[in-house]
Amino acid sequence: MLKLYYSANSCSLASHIALEEAGADYEAVRLDFAEEDQKADAYLAINPKARVPSLVTDRGVLSETPALLLYIAQCHPNAALAPLDDPFALAQAQAFNNYLCSSAHVAHAHLRRGHRWADDEAAIAAMAAKVPQSVGECFDLINGTMIKGPWVLGDQYSICDPYLFTLTGWLPGDGIDRADLPNVDAHYQRMSERAAVQKVVAIHAGQ
Repeated sequence: MLKLYYSANSCSLASHIALEEAGADYEAVRLDFAEEDQKADAYLAINPKARVPSLVTDRGVLSETPALLLYIAQCHPNAALAPLDDPFALAQAQAFNNYLCSSAHVAHAHLRRGHRWADDEAAIAAMAAKVPQSVGECFDLINGTMIKGPWVLGDQYSICDPYLFTLTGWLPGDGIDRADLPNVDAHYQRMSERAAVQKVVAIHAGQ
């Protein structure tokens, strides 16, 4: 059985949804970041990065959302969560997810994680003030050029969709109105109607 370590309101939501969509045999273990569970020795032994998600498999521990999403898709091919038989299309999926990871998520992190890049309080405040612009530019690009159909890759739902859904959910806190991003907003609403998404969102909300 797989074991997913997650925290509420984090990027681990994407992997959690993917596991549910795949029909995977898994256990979800919640970490409370307010209590700094991610810094406890027991968790650091699992993931020294002190971050989520972490996925414990029979071959070891995986971390980083794009890696987990692809692993879940490859281990559950019947769920058709990635174009595994098309190298170019699979690379496109990976390019999208890596953009979310390396650009959109990092821009979002400047809102409350400025101490990762600076010690000066004025610099940290300046980074936070920049977030509506920096995250907004990422999502303008996603809205205008990256969503190919009802789902990110077109007609086929994939591992790109729960990841985009997760980061889209952060936009109000980043000072961005989803209504200004019609393709992104329509995707978010479409995702919200999926049974697996509703189930996992409720778990993360503590319901």
